[in-house]
Amino acid sequence: MTTYPKDDPRLGETVLDAPIPEDACVQFIGVIRTPFATRADCPRQGDHEGPDCRIEVAPRFEPALEGLEPGARIDVFYWLHNARRDLLTQTPRSGRTRGTFALRSPVRPNPIGASLVVLVARDGPVLTVRGLDCLDGTPLLDIKPERCVHVGPKDAD
Repeated sequence: MTTYPKDDPRLGETVLDAPIPEDACVQFIGVIRTPFATRADCPRQGDHEGPDCRIEVAPRFEPALEGLEPGARIDVFYWLHNARRDLLTQTPRSGRTRGTFALRSPVRPNPIGASLVVLVARDGPVLTVRGLDCLDGTPLLDIKPERCVHVGPKDAD
């Protein structure tokens, strides 16, 4: 069973009073390198004019990067490994308490983060991107193009 640091909940926050199950399995495909050492350092949402960050994809997955070209907008999914997983409601800086699923907070039952980034460069299995908002050393879950052209059976040649 995983345990997390128990910061005192803020006024209006509620905590899930149950063990957090570990019933899913994912494999990390790399690691993300950013200049953000603490949560306070991270921007609230990524900025395409922000700093260059590196996505270091495990070498065995390098062939999966074929077709990603500089200038592309890609969705990056990552595991917010330092986040709490037990808050049902949260009180962000605005002071207005809301349900966890109504917020983009990293604190959630399954701490999956997502950022739409711009690919600046690719050097083998290493992508340089702009637009990330996660801590340095964050595990990488997946990369997807922003949108793909879908060719359905009626549109195929």
